[in-house]
Formats: sequence, structure tokens, C-alpha cells
Amino acid sequence: MRLSEHIALHLPQLRRFARLLSGSQAAGDAYVAAALESIVGGGTTIPAEGDVRTALYRLLLAIWDSVPANLAAPLPGGPRLAGEHRLEALTPRPRQAFLLRTVEGFSAGEAAAIMGTTPAEFERLTAAATLEIAAEVATSVLIIEDEPLIAIDLQNIMQSLGHAVVGVARTHRDAVAKAKATRPGLVLADIQLADGSSGIDAVNQILGSFSVPIVFVTAYPERLLTGERPEPAYLINKPFHPSVIQAVVSQALFFEQNAKRRAS
Repeated sequence: MRLSEHIALHLPQLRRFARLLSGSQAAGDAYVAAALESIVGGGTTIPAEGDVRTALYRLLLAIWDSVPANLAAPLPGGPRLAGEHRLEALTPRPRQAFLLRTVEGFSAGEAAAIMGTTPAEFERLTAAATLEIAAEVATSVLIIEDEPLIAIDLQNIMQSLGHAVVGVARTHRDAVAKAKATRPGLVLADIQLADGSSGIDAVNQILGSFSVPIVFVTAYPERLLTGERPEPAYLINKPFHPSVIQAVVSQALFFEQNAKRRAS
């Protein structure tokens, strides 16, 4: 495959990234055009046999970072894509880290290389983005967990992010009742509950009444790999690290709210 074909293959994703980064379609497309002009004009060399996608994103960010205002000022005005009001709240470098990791799907090592930083600094930026996003999407949380110590851990993590825990349920019946009474903005659910009931069944019943993002926190992830609803879009294995919970919850809420904006 020729280099031009490699580049064309990645252009839709690069344009998406540039638009989210800049806050508007016109500005994002202008940065992509500048990157392509640099390649065509010989100012930048993209290795035909290397990782073309990573090289393209690195070039785009280099052009973006070369404009001082992009690293110091709020995003420019003009039409916004769905969800941009959330991204505007992120300071520039954490916004880059968040987009590269969660939207574009780069590994931490790849994203750090694209940003020209160390893996440790990238993790710091990602953590900062998680906290900034959480402040923007704070909501009410129902925890479905039968182990008291884990429930306390989850409650403390949620409260540290600014969320309000509206209840902790230990059984299927308790979970459904609390969800009906509080209509939470997020549910953290285990699979195996205290009385032998199923967290999956509880979540299915809750989703039958209203839509809510679900994050499963379980020692039995294989029970969710069935292709049936609820799909394990957000799945955390036990034992877990608090930073993983923070990142996944913030990501789930961020994309859930953006999806609602697109549908409205």
C-alpha cells in the first residue's frame, strides 16, 4: 500500500480528533489540512513502513502546540459539535491525553509518544482529565454490591469525584427498589449478590424502566461476555485500583451525556 493510501485510511479518525481538540469542524479540518500540506510540501516525513497513524497524530499535535493560544486560552467561538461544551472544560494537555486514550484508543505508551511526554507524565495528565471531567458530569450513583468493604470503597471513590451516592443495594430486589425510588444517573453493579441473586438480572430490570449508564465491577467478567443486554461496555475486574474506577466512571458519564445531546 502506498503512503498516500495509508494516510487516507486514517484521515476520518484524524479529522474527528482534530475537531474535538479544536472545538469546531472548521478549525479541526484546517489543522488537518495544515498537516497534509506539511507532508506534501516536504516539511514533514511520514515513514511509509512505520506506524503511519501514530506519526499523523504526532504531526497534528505538533502543529496544534505550535500555536501558543491553543495551550493557554479557551477554545475559540463558533459552532460546536455535540459534546464540545464538555471538552472545553478540560485544560489543553489533559484534553489531549483524554482524547488520545479514550476516543482514539491509543495505548498509554503510544499516546505518550504522540504527545512527546513520558508515560508517567501522560498518566498524570490522564488523571487530571478524569477529575476535571468528573466535576463536569457529577451525578447520583447507585451501588449494587453485597460485600460491605467493597461497597464502602466504591462509595468513597464516587464521593471523591463529586458524585452523590443515593444508595447501596445488596440484593436484586433491593437494587430495583432503590433504582426506582432514586432514578440514579449511574449504576455500579456487581454480578453475584448477597442472597444468590443476579446483579445482571437486577440491571436488566432497571434498564427496562429507564436508561442509565452501567459500570460492572465484578470478579466474574466472563458472565457478561454473552452478547446479550446489558453489553459490558464498561467492565472493571476485581480487585480494582481506585484510579481505574475513576477513569471508567468519568468516561461512561462523559459519553452518555454526549449521546443524549446528540439525540436531543
